[in-house]
Order: sequence, then C-alpha cells, then structure tokens
Amino acid sequence: MLAARPRTDLGALTRLTELADYIVPFALRVIAELGVADQLVDGPRPVTDLAEATGAHAPSLLRALRALAGKGIFTEVEPEVFGLTRLAEPLRTDHPLSLRDAYPLMAADVRAWALLGRCLRTGEAAFPRVHGTDYWSYLAGHPADSLAVDRWMSSLTRLHLRTVLPAWPWAQAREVVDVGGGDGAFLAGMLTRCPQLSGTLLDLPHVVAAAPALLAAAGVADRCRITPGSFFEPVPAGADLYVLKTILPGWDDADATAILRRIAEAMRPESRLLLLEAIIPAGDAFDVAKLVDLHTLVLTGGRHRTRDQLVDLLAGAGLSLDRIIATPTLTVIAAGPAGAQPTFP
Repeated sequence: MLAARPRTDLGALTRLTELADYIVPFALRVIAELGVADQLVDGPRPVTDLAEATGAHAPSLLRALRALAGKGIFTEVEPEVFGLTRLAEPLRTDHPLSLRDAYPLMAADVRAWALLGRCLRTGEAAFPRVHGTDYWSYLAGHPADSLAVDRWMSSLTRLHLRTVLPAWPWAQAREVVDVGGGDGAFLAGMLTRCPQLSGTLLDLPHVVAAAPALLAAAGVADRCRITPGSFFEPVPAGADLYVLKTILPGWDDADATAILRRIAEAMRPESRLLLLEAIIPAGDAFDVAKLVDLHTLVLTGGRHRTRDQLVDLLAGAGLSLDRIIATPTLTVIAAGPAGAQPTFP
C-alpha cells in the first residue's frame, strides 16, 4: 500500500520558512544595541541620519531596517526613511518597560547554540563544550558579557515588578532575602514599594559589585544588606521570606535540590520560600517557558519544570508546596518547611 502523498500547502511552507529564520532575531538584537529607536522619538528620520547618529554604515543599516520593517518592527514611511511602530516602541531607552537591553547578541551564546544538535543527542549543555568552562564561571571571567546579562535581567525585572509584586502580600513580611538576586534591581523594587521591608541581597561577589550604587539610587540602601556569596553555601538565616527569581531553571535537579536545601536550612518554621519562575504547561499552546527551557539546555544544562516536577523538587529538599499564583509573566510558587504552618498567607 502506497503512503499518502504529502499535501502541497504553500502557506505552511512560507510560515515554516519564517519560523526557521534567524536573520530577524539577529538584526533585532543589533538594532537594539545601536539604539536606533532612541533616534526616532521625535518622528521618522532618513537612514543616513540614523547611521550618523548611531555610528552605523548607512547602506547596511538600511538593509537591516528593511528586514525588520517587513515584520512590523519599524516602518519605512517613505523610501529610506524609517519610523517607530508599536513593536519598536519598547526598544526605546526611555520606555517605562524598555526592552532595549533584553536582547543582547552575545557571541559566546551563539557559538554554543551552533551545537544544539549535540545537546539533543546527548542531553548535555553545549556551552561548556565550546568554552571549556560552565556558563557561570565564564561570566565571572568575562566582565563585558556579565554586564550584558545583568542589563538583560534588569530589563526583565522592570516587567516582573509590574506583574509579580501585586500577586503577593509583601506588606505582611518584615525581612526578605533575595537569593541569587543579581545586582539588586528586583530587591530594590520590592523595598521601594514596601517601606516596612528590610532585605538581604545574596549573590556572587562580581555580580553584587554593582548593587551598592543601584540600591543607593533607589533610596533603599539603608534597608538592605549585601552578602557576597554562593547559594550552595549557608544563606542568611531567619528571614520571613526567601526569594528565588528565575534561579532554579539554570540548574539540573541535583544542583537545584542543593540550593533548596540551603534555603530550607535557613528558614524558620513560619518562613516562606517564593519561587518566581515560569512553569511549563501541558499541551501544544505557546508558552515562553517552552522556549527558554531549550535555552537553559544549551547554556547550562538546567531545565524549566512542570508543576509536578517542582513539587517533587521541593519535597526532595524538605519543603512542601503551599500555593501557586499565576501572573502575566512569572508564576509565584510559595512553599514552606514540610509540616510547618507559615503565619502569613
């Protein structure tokens, strides 16, 4: 019996070609880095003006902007004159939820992604294979890339502060520890909005180096202690809340359990752990967690998890799930010491 002949669906072929493209993502990231959107705040401008203002080569910039305009990112209002669109507006530095720094084009990451096929065959991260060291150690030794990652996380933090903070009664707590809190941007946002809170920022020394200036600029330095260190070592004990924002997906189950155990050791019976991360849903529906899950495989060998996988992970560290709160971005997963009853919801 002959197999059914495949259908000729030109629409599907065109769509598949669009999805397989990496030209637009690369161009978008470089255009963001150049700051082109900032030059269009007052209206459309000729590409020659944009090139002069951003230090670009005008004919080449034209080619990139045309490619993006075809996807609705910028618009060519007349030949070789470009303006902003709804999709381009968040690339402005002055946008309240600016994503200009959210899309760095890092050569180290691109080289790792070229070995995705090996990841799928072996289940191993590509980044250590390419660079001879793990992702986190690489960033510690490459300040420019580390700064780009910090800026990327800070840009996302602005969005997370808008969506995640309203989902939890922070006002009922007095002391919070942001474990792996980077340069302190999220903690500064918490302390600004919750004047009764004091905080501790824990992260590696080279990561928290920028925190004093950031916390001072936010006006919360007097309520925040900076603790350089690793979450694989003992963490500050006795706080009301411990926050892990997008940390566990960067690690495999063994390391993630080790991190959770350190936090469990530091918690009082009434303390609460808040995991702020994306949960992988079932089915075919699009969810950004399904994309960044693949990114963690390539870079760190970590993984995003389903609800049941997170419950198992918490149990392995002596913690139990209390509640899950969905937000438009990250999910809030609250947990406490197994068998304990936290004193605030």
